[in-house]
Amino acid sequence: MHATASDSTFTVADPATGQALTEVSALDRDGVLALVERARRAQPGWEALGFEGRGAVLRDLRRWLVDHRDRVLRTLISESGKSWVDAQLELVYVADALGFWARRAPKYLADERPRPHSPFLAGRKLVNRFRPYGVVGVIGPWNYPLINNFGDAVPALMAGNAVVLKPARLTPLSSMLMAQGLRQVGAPEGVFLVANGSGATVGGALVESVDMLHFTGSTEVGRQLGVQAAERLLPITLELGGKDPMIVLEDANLERAANAAVWGAMENAGQTCISVERVYVEGGAYEPFVARVVDKVRKLRQGGPGGPGRADIGAMTSSEQLETLEEHVRDAVEKGARLEAGGRRRDGPGDFFEPTVLSGVDHSMKVMTEETFGPVLPVMRVDDVEQAVALANDSRYGLDSSVFAGDHRRGEQIVRRLEAGAAVVNDVITNYFATELPIGGVKESGLGARHGAVGIQKFCQRQNIVVTRFGLNRELYYFPYSRTTAKLVEWAIIALFGRGGRRRRRRRG
Repeated sequence: MHATASDSTFTVADPATGQALTEVSALDRDGVLALVERARRAQPGWEALGFEGRGAVLRDLRRWLVDHRDRVLRTLISESGKSWVDAQLELVYVADALGFWARRAPKYLADERPRPHSPFLAGRKLVNRFRPYGVVGVIGPWNYPLINNFGDAVPALMAGNAVVLKPARLTPLSSMLMAQGLRQVGAPEGVFLVANGSGATVGGALVESVDMLHFTGSTEVGRQLGVQAAERLLPITLELGGKDPMIVLEDANLERAANAAVWGAMENAGQTCISVERVYVEGGAYEPFVARVVDKVRKLRQGGPGGPGRADIGAMTSSEQLETLEEHVRDAVEKGARLEAGGRRRDGPGDFFEPTVLSGVDHSMKVMTEETFGPVLPVMRVDDVEQAVALANDSRYGLDSSVFAGDHRRGEQIVRRLEAGAAVVNDVITNYFATELPIGGVKESGLGARHGAVGIQKFCQRQNIVVTRFGLNRELYYFPYSRTTAKLVEWAIIALFGRGGRRRRRRRG
């Protein structure tokens, strides 16, 4: 573990070196509840700023983020152990998200004005309004301290909510730095607060007190939070685990597919919910694809970041994940898989697992059915597309997926058959940067989605408004009822609904 805790503090350490970085104060239940109450007092003023005022603050924060990029990157790298470029990709996402939501929120959350279809509503104005919940709780994971912590807070803030963020105990420093940045650019006090501490204590207190909750993390913890939220009927969205398949057809560009597979499986040391976790290669493409992948993986540079571009693969942020990686590789090899590269934790300081490739795998092995969450790439031969699709769908997860095909139109036909909330043709992971498109899981990969209009509307309640601008003293359907009223309603039913259907022809005998 890289975060050890007492009753009031815990230590954050660098996974690449094992060296302690700092002590962080841990909140108890009462401390969390006080933080939520503080956020609740700040929220009305933040909402009153309107889209323009809130957007100005987020755009100022984007400038702050760019101006302080070196400090942000070093903070992120030191607590997560990721490579420099992997950290830069997080910064790119958040900088883009700040501008995206500031620009799109007024459109996505504008009042909707449908035209009434019913004659009983003639002359009325219909409005569907979005209003912020109030205080939104965000519980983030340790693998992406910026993207899946503060990045998820951005649309909630832009919608007019105050946010209380609980980062993982392994990686709280980036979130604390973003809170500092918001204060420095003039955000009202209490609008964005960070609640550090244990998952059980802080998470439980948030479920107890906030008005809406978003969680990113494991399926097991997400299920527990869902049960707790149900006790309050608390609105909740969940982005959970994945076992994302990649299909490579015989006519695919194998060089591109191999490059994509290696990056998709190894980026952020494989600690990505939408990473490539299993590959199915059709027929004659199998051997040349595996050869390309193995050659590329063996050339990867692993180690501490040491500056821009000096390492490809960083450390495992959570030392506990090393045990899962070892178990999955050992299980596969014992059941007949071939270890083509890597396969073990690296000696020396820091928590590193060698970039690993396994061939000859099948669905009897954990590495093909359970979430591995590390730099391990298992590759399986399939006879044809039908087998590939069947195996890709043979999972309790359904987060992301990809297909590589010589004909992109055929690739799109295939991904439409995959049971996944997201899919990419001839690429991997990059769909996460398509902020216009909702992305979320099916099956046990989650509830709800981030991005797109629903990615900010989920942080709002809907209010249905019907305005009668003019009318009689008494409508036809007001009390008291009479025989005349009933007759008029009957005529209306016949006139409105009694035409247009097919009449059955009488059978002549």
